[in-house]
Amino acid sequence: MTVGDLYWVELPVRGGRAQAGRRPAIILQTISTLPTTLLVPLTTQLDALRFPGTILVEPGRENGLRRPSVALVFQLTAVDSRFVTDRLGNVSEQVLEEVFSALDVLTGRT
Repeated sequence: MTVGDLYWVELPVRGGRAQAGRRPAIILQTISTLPTTLLVPLTTQLDALRFPGTILVEPGRENGLRRPSVALVFQLTAVDSRFVTDRLGNVSEQVLEEVFSALDVLTGRT
């Protein structure tokens, strides 16, 4: 796994509005010796773009998505690495830069 890879992930139910269930997610760490993996979940609910900290990811051969999806950067999470399953592909450098820019805004680094 490397930063920018897209994997299917089984997100546990945590309650509230946090994403749960099987969904694609963007991997945001390269250290594989940790028991958890940092990731950004995706949704196909395009109305989520109304929230700050979201990025549209168009489907493509490189990323393996079949539908337009929204990266929910504001839901950055760590999950048990055993819940990260099949690789779909990887996001473009542009999408990855947008993810890190959104993180900068959300954390006040800009």
